[in-house]
Amino acid sequence: METRRDIFQAIADPTRRAIIALIALQAMTPNALAEHFNTSRQAVSKHIQILTECDLVKQEQQGREIYYSLQIQKMKEIDKWLDQFRMLWETQFNQLDKVLVTLKKQKK
Repeated sequence: METRRDIFQAIADPTRRAIIALIALQAMTPNALAEHFNTSRQAVSKHIQILTECDLVKQEQQGREIYYSLQIQKMKEIDKWLDQFRMLWETQFNQLDKVLVTLKKQKK
């Protein structure tokens, strides 16, 4: 039975978040990605493997090269999960605004 990695564990790593940011702009080969990091190509490949296992990244063969690109749909899943907190934060900020306005009026 194949187990999938946790998507949030995968994006917790700063190197993997940087890889996501790079391939969000354009598909890249492992060598092209490795040039952006001060680590070995093997280390970058391991990060790519983890992102691929989470379905955040897909690979496509073009000639002799493999290109990695972002799976936008998976990013939407993360956004959907965060959205519930976004609404909570907005409510709290609106309440804070009301308190600040009230305090300002009382000061005058």
